[in-house]
Amino acid sequence: MAYITFSNPRKIKGQLLVIPKRHVGEIEKLLDDEWKSLIDLIVKYHKKIIDKISGGCDIRQHYMPYIKQSKLKVDHVHFHLMPRGFQDEFFEKTKAESDLFRELDENEVDELLNLFKD
Repeated sequence: MAYITFSNPRKIKGQLLVIPKRHVGEIEKLLDDEWKSLIDLIVKYHKKIIDKISGGCDIRQHYMPYIKQSKLKVDHVHFHLMPRGFQDEFFEKTKAESDLFRELDENEVDELLNLFKD
């Protein structure tokens, strides 16, 4: 139901992609058995990354339909497993992102809670 492959191109050495075999553009369209297969592979290779490559691992999934498909962006659900270490190459290249973080205030919490109500 899913498979794993090296990310090419990659951001970090050892970066993996976990991909459902069926073409799916949005995660809410995944079937239960596809979810199970994806999660099983994510858990298995997350452990391998931590045991054999680095002390940490980011797990990411992006949905950006507003960006055209290219070598760097595909319209197919997939999860990134990215080996991470203290002040690694990825940290050094993206540390300016820390300026993007802001304190969450009560007004924002209330606004978001209203948006996410069923």
